[in-house]
Amino acid sequence: MVLKGKTAVITGSSRGIGAAAARAFAAEGTDVVLLARSGREIGDLAAEIGKKALALPCDVADYAAVAEAVGQCTARFGPPEILVNNAGVIEPIAHLASSDPDGWSAAFDINLKGVYNGMRAVLPGMLAAGAGTILTVSSGAAHGPVEGWSHYCASKAGAAILTRCLDMETRDCGIRALGLSPGTVATQMQREIKASGVNPISRLNWSDHIPPEWPARALVWMCTAEADEYLGEELSLRDENLRARLGLPA
Repeated sequence: MVLKGKTAVITGSSRGIGAAAARAFAAEGTDVVLLARSGREIGDLAAEIGKKALALPCDVADYAAVAEAVGQCTARFGPPEILVNNAGVIEPIAHLASSDPDGWSAAFDINLKGVYNGMRAVLPGMLAAGAGTILTVSSGAAHGPVEGWSHYCASKAGAAILTRCLDMETRDCGIRALGLSPGTVATQMQREIKASGVNPISRLNWSDHIPPEWPARALVWMCTAEADEYLGEELSLRDENLRARLGLPA
């Protein structure tokens, strides 16, 4: 319970990894602030968790909205000590030649600008406190091309290097910045990938995907001193050694 009494802001917390992370952090005694565009879903999750949760409908692509949410978090629980940049979209899956420019750009607004907006909103408070942890949920797609995913690969690559920039600029100020590449996870995003029928990932069986509780456990662990050796790096749940360290099946 080393995180008891701390406050975590979790974006994209209406379902999947974000919702699992909210439950996992709350189980550790952490106050959790749930951000997502779906007010009903995060409201239901906050009701499930109880008084340690605050649901705030928010579009991470809108910096003013994110800053306002951080302000409400501070008023309720105090300045956040943890940020989990989890919000992300895979649609619209398309080959570059037929891609929709507006949809392509919208993916960047969430997958990359949303990560920046979260960082920018929490950093003043964390720097003033001389401590804080900022985690970015990354992807193997950040490190290589995938057919039909140019928007996702490029935006995730940007978010990965942004996390490294954060580490370079603020580690000496007490900020812990890390990334997590969870692999393929049994979430709604995988259903959208399956429906697209594009590239080999869409042809994976549901049983090939790990449960969202696994990356949630990793995100909690990454907020502890045990993960300090990985500061500035991107951890991968495909790594069997990391899974063993987290007590997860190989």
